[in-house]
Amino acid sequence: MSSYQRIDRISEEVRREVDAIIREELGDPRIGGTFSVTRAEVTGDLRYAKIYISVLEDDRREELMNALKSAKGFIRRALGKRMIIRYSPELIFISDKNIEYGVHIAKVLAETVRPEDKTDGNNEAES
Repeated sequence: MSSYQRIDRISEEVRREVDAIIREELGDPRIGGTFSVTRAEVTGDLRYAKIYISVLEDDRREELMNALKSAKGFIRRALGKRMIIRYSPELIFISDKNIEYGVHIAKVLAETVRPEDKTDGNNEAES
């Protein structure tokens, strides 16, 4: 098994565990609303992990990211208790805007569809 597969498996496990810790164990009222831990990237030496957080509500993004950054020591300690790895990685939280961008693109595409294209397709048979 290559080390890349191992790091990928550890990264996915870190993503799942951090998501569970945030949702179950953190009692911070600033953490709430619609957010998702989209991915985690752990370095090869397991010292650092970038955690990508997607927040759909723009007005809550900064507040949530600040709450996570202030709780990263607690989250790191809880992660170390849940996972059996040599090092508990230092967590770096990054705002991920990919889902928000996808929703925006879907909305733009929906707006560009002409009204006659929204019918049941009878116009194509007449042409």
